[in-house]
Amino acid sequence: MEQRTVGRSGLRVSRIGLATHTWGTHTDNDEAAVQLVAFAEAGGTLVDTSPAYAGGVAQRILAELLGDLVSRDDLVLSGCAGVAPRGTPAPAGPGVPTPPLARPAVDTSRRALLRQLDRTLLELGTDYLDIWHVAAWDPATPLDEVAATLEFVVRSGRVRYAGVRGFNAWQVASLAAVAPITVAQTPYSLLARDTETDFLPATHHHGVGLIATAPLAGGILTGKYRDGVPADSRGADEATAAEIRHRLDDRATRVVDALVTAADGLATSPLAVALAWIRDRPGIASMIVGARDIGQLTGVLAAETLELPRAIAAALDDVSARTE
Repeated sequence: MEQRTVGRSGLRVSRIGLATHTWGTHTDNDEAAVQLVAFAEAGGTLVDTSPAYAGGVAQRILAELLGDLVSRDDLVLSGCAGVAPRGTPAPAGPGVPTPPLARPAVDTSRRALLRQLDRTLLELGTDYLDIWHVAAWDPATPLDEVAATLEFVVRSGRVRYAGVRGFNAWQVASLAAVAPITVAQTPYSLLARDTETDFLPATHHHGVGLIATAPLAGGILTGKYRDGVPADSRGADEATAAEIRHRLDDRATRVVDALVTAADGLATSPLAVALAWIRDRPGIASMIVGARDIGQLTGVLAAETLELPRAIAAALDDVSARTE
């Protein structure tokens, strides 16, 4: 798998990153192990986790796999702090819908950030994280305090490169002006192109590398919702249904139809075409993609070798462009 440098740093990551947010919920320990091995054998290095995923279960599963199956030194581990872990709601009984997850609490004070970092390092059994993100903008914490904390953890060696998640363009620019920010994660896909307006220019100006999250728009760009909502999809899960269904509009239909047409012509999947489009966008260092099982991951990894003809990339640009 091709490795790319992140922003104006010397950090190199695989241009497809493995998300672990389904681990402990839709992906059990054995399946996670199969995924991690397959990802590493394909040349993948960037593995993204968080103490907030599945109430901390995802991070603990990853901890069990490091060293035994894949060498920690072969991976670029990406973590975060600043958002309190939240658990998955317990089933309420037969026929009773799963309640939605509550909004997580945000705290990016020095105390909270360092406490979460220490806990993550202990849990993963490692002395450092390759990338560590402030996971959300916290208006209650002074910017100088966040900047000083990031400088401290990088200087101490517990973090190699600092980053942000959940920030908008002006927030990234504000922090990057006073702190050693190397990377920013943000949603970016054929259905989420607002990133190109302000966020990409801001990261480029400050030499910050962009890692795209949700590049498949919650699965919409795989084409799985063309003929309805599959029973095992996020669109059928009460906890995430609203997030998916409000995006199933006319524009999404046009984009998915274009992806299907392109995939048929290239003898591949809509998923691979959508990922190849994001991969080739200017300023993209990598994209974080999750998979419930090894079958889905195999489809994701197939995008690595897909080269989009310019005419197809341009057609996708046109059909996905916002007109309002």
